[in-house]
Amino acid sequence: MTKSEQLFAESLNHIPGGVNSPVRAFRGVGGQPFFAQRAEGARVWDVDGNEFIDYVGTWGPAILGHAHPAIIEAVKAAADRGTSFGIPSEPEVRMAQLVKDCVPSVEKVRMVNSGTEACMSAIRVARGFTDRPKIIKFDGCYHGHADSLLVKAGSGALTCGNPDSGGVPAEFTAHTIVLPFNDRDAVEQAFAVNAGQVAGIILEPVPGNAGVYLPREGYLEFLREITTTNGSLLIFDEVMTGFRVSLGGVQERFGITPDLSCFGKIIGGGLPVGAFGGRADVMDVLAPDGPVYQAGTLSGNPLAMAAGLAALEVLKNGTVHEQLEAKGDRLEAGLNAAAEKAGIPVITQRAGSMSCLFFAEQPVHNLADAMQADRERFKKYFHGMLAEGVYLAPSAFEAAFLSAAHTDADIDATIAAAENVMETL
Repeated sequence: MTKSEQLFAESLNHIPGGVNSPVRAFRGVGGQPFFAQRAEGARVWDVDGNEFIDYVGTWGPAILGHAHPAIIEAVKAAADRGTSFGIPSEPEVRMAQLVKDCVPSVEKVRMVNSGTEACMSAIRVARGFTDRPKIIKFDGCYHGHADSLLVKAGSGALTCGNPDSGGVPAEFTAHTIVLPFNDRDAVEQAFAVNAGQVAGIILEPVPGNAGVYLPREGYLEFLREITTTNGSLLIFDEVMTGFRVSLGGVQERFGITPDLSCFGKIIGGGLPVGAFGGRADVMDVLAPDGPVYQAGTLSGNPLAMAAGLAALEVLKNGTVHEQLEAKGDRLEAGLNAAAEKAGIPVITQRAGSMSCLFFAEQPVHNLADAMQADRERFKKYFHGMLAEGVYLAPSAFEAAFLSAAHTDADIDATIAAAENVMETL
């Protein structure tokens, strides 16, 4: 028995499912998870000494690679000054200024501790600002595990969502409307049926939690227009895409200005952090200035602020995104060529350094399309790549992430591994 197997067997006695976040259990691909010992650059090592080229990157934050020297140095220096204050500190102000500099739609921003908390708070703000109860979300878009967001579409596109998790009363989701992504007609009908009741639309502008799929041409512009026309707010959940697909996120890449935005991942530099921000008049409904309450003892804690400031400064002042775009092109072309050589139909979809390979014959535009992909073949692909020393997300419905630390040699090795594995599928 390997050390990872021993640790997993032990963890099952102490932790539900043996993991502290469900996807880590490898249930989507079968088998058991390995346990990490350390990570550096684009690589991770497990407790048994195996080395992997890592395309998970702690699920997105490691855009500069693991253990980046600037981030490590900043965290160490911050820790020497104290790990938590519960009192305002200068790094919080600097972080807010930096987020505003990078994302022009943000006029005011508040720090929280996770992407879930950011999305939950943004929705509360939207409801408080508009004095309306209903929220539109899209199937396949994940906004954290807050009760009202753990829903999926019912029997029809306009049906209010049913709970998608035990422990969530149906009453908690009664005001959540779930629609198919990329479907204009469904959105128009939802506003018509719920006239004057929709506080806002929340979406991942490039969904990355059901694989990766892109908005159709003009779709984000349409959402911007219909929310404005109906007096509702447009909320971009850029927890995953923010500062990754471009410095200013999807909204910069596509030229769309949302009313509110949610962030996380990268602005923590690998530490737990979230943030939400947007129009000043909207954000001013928050306590202590307004009636919408939101609080957090560890929000803006000095360690997370130090890590995030170090990461964003590198991204803002360097050419990381241009490099990642080129690496993404190289990897995508190589994987497509490997699949074509093996005669296996695949669809690779990418936004900057985020990508996904679907074992499918047609492009994926929404969750229904993603569900048609061959998940059994993906399971074999995942384990084959892992055996070749390449760690992909252990689910067919997750993104792969490139980092600045991935070298051309890493990408070439990944493509070579894919060629070997594709021939066995």
